[in-house]
Amino acid sequence: MLAIVFINSVIVAVTVIIHYEFLFRMTRVMPRMKIRHRFRTVFGVCGALVAHAVEVWVFGFAYYFMHGAREWGRLEGHFDGSLMDCVYFSFTTFTTLGFGDIHPTGELRYLTGIESLTGLVLITWTASFLFIEMKRYWGAN
Repeated sequence: MLAIVFINSVIVAVTVIIHYEFLFRMTRVMPRMKIRHRFRTVFGVCGALVAHAVEVWVFGFAYYFMHGAREWGRLEGHFDGSLMDCVYFSFTTFTTLGFGDIHPTGELRYLTGIESLTGLVLITWTASFLFIEMKRYWGAN
């Protein structure tokens, strides 16, 4: 049990650091862009989407490797064990969409719970970031 808590904590830490770095770099780059603010906003949205996709892939790789180690549980349902199925499951979990066609068993359930919470927090962080960036230049150009 201690191993799964450690692994889950590392995965969450990696995704939070990735998100922080994306937002930090966009904060530095966006004001220096010599384009209208509305295009900077589009750049920010696209950058945030890339950040979220990278984070989903981090969780997807974790599912892939943890599913391979049977003692941590399995992903079952409409699932063939491929990396793409793991990433698909990660997207539905990260966004809390949860179609239910794939479901975790064993200790993988803890990773899905923490991924949902992490996704909610990071998506909210992105919304706050974009709101602040839009507000900064609202009405300009």
